[in-house]
Amino acid sequence: MSILYLLIPLSLILLGLAVWAFFWAVKHDQFEDLEGPAYRILFDEDDNDRPKDDRRNPERDAHAEEDRRD
Repeated sequence: MSILYLLIPLSLILLGLAVWAFFWAVKHDQFEDLEGPAYRILFDEDDNDRPKDDRRNPERDAHAEEDRRD
């Protein structure tokens, strides 16, 4: 019976931490896009997986295309 004096406050502290973690996640937009990561694995090319130098840069690509025309 005396163990309840330890377990009840401990469970309330853990509950408080879980509630705090949930509200922190909502505030920091952790639940913004729930389907995107699930579908991202289906695509072969993901620019975010490449090194920064190899990523597509629309401005650089446009300038390179203009240089090829000249």
